[in-house]
Amino acid sequence: MPKTIEFTCKPEADFPVPYSDGYSLYSALLNQMSNYSPEKADMVHDSGFSSISVSGLNGSFGGSERDNYKKLSGKEEYTFKVGVTAPEEKEVFQALIGPMVLEEEPIQLSKGELNIREVESHSRSFNELVSESKEDLSKGVNYVGFEFTSPACIQYANSSVTEMFPHRIEVFNSVAGKWNQVCPEGMEVKFKKDDFGRYLIEKPFPESYQTHSVLVNRVYDENKGHRRPIFRQGFTGKCNYSFSGQEDAGFKEKVVTLARFSEYSGVGNAVARGCGSVKVLLR
Repeated sequence: MPKTIEFTCKPEADFPVPYSDGYSLYSALLNQMSNYSPEKADMVHDSGFSSISVSGLNGSFGGSERDNYKKLSGKEEYTFKVGVTAPEEKEVFQALIGPMVLEEEPIQLSKGELNIREVESHSRSFNELVSESKEDLSKGVNYVGFEFTSPACIQYANSSVTEMFPHRIEVFNSVAGKWNQVCPEGMEVKFKKDDFGRYLIEKPFPESYQTHSVLVNRVYDENKGHRRPIFRQGFTGKCNYSFSGQEDAGFKEKVVTLARFSEYSGVGNAVARGCGSVKVLLR
């Protein structure tokens, strides 16, 4: 059962965080999970698919003296969202909130701590996502609106190249792949990749569009003798996806269902490390 967990937190004092804070936040959450439930932390980290998504921090940031850093204020509250789509979502959920809620542990970032003020969770079964999509369509949904709130890094077909535009085929193909990895048997979305190109039309908002280079990992470089950063490129912004008018009802149902699911799964690669978080509006 896909689940989202929304956290509200407050720093003890002002301190800097990397501009790409999703990786730091993921590392801190994984470390807490390792102390609380090592087997669940290993499952999340070693999974062959993205079993969780992390939005990165949202709130009011100040400038920092360090390049590529921003400052958290001890007077402000910040929010972030974790989506859980793993089949073992109950166990992952407990391992995530256990340290922060049951044991009241702060989130330990490299330069400071975040104290949890509030936790709110929402869940939908796969069947509920499908039935709610049918209800949406009965009300006359004409388009699906995506707001890419953190950089979407959609890697192209086993290459190091990432999409730098919210193209309809790549966005929905990414979400469909995530759905098929975790959905119950018999609920797989069957589609031809070309259908998303044939029956959808993307309408981006140019004024909202930005490109980014995002820190997603650090690996040990044997030649240099130290860890080096790994960056991925991606985009943020708003884009509406409308129907061409030539599609059948089954295709529209798939698109709306996948759009709803994307708020749990994220879009593209490195979603656990702060990439690909979205908000969806159906109109």
